[in-house]
Amino acid sequence: MQPISIADGETVYVSETDGDRGSKGPFLVTYESADADRRYGWFCTNCESFDNAMDSMGRIKCNVCGNFRKPTEWDAAHE
Repeated sequence: MQPISIADGETVYVSETDGDRGSKGPFLVTYESADADRRYGWFCTNCESFDNAMDSMGRIKCNVCGNFRKPTEWDAAHE
């Protein structure tokens, strides 16, 4: 786990092993504490941003660089 300070002075912990592939680079899971008991969100490795959005089908999109993870749940009924 790598500690990173965020804008409001808090520290979050980025997992170097837990994440998912994105179109421009991996998204890594971040936690509120080093013991990984509560998730904080996702870290975009392409632009090093925490400004990401996830929808109900598991798509992740970085609001800064457009890095994108495909939905985890998909079938033709979702279109």
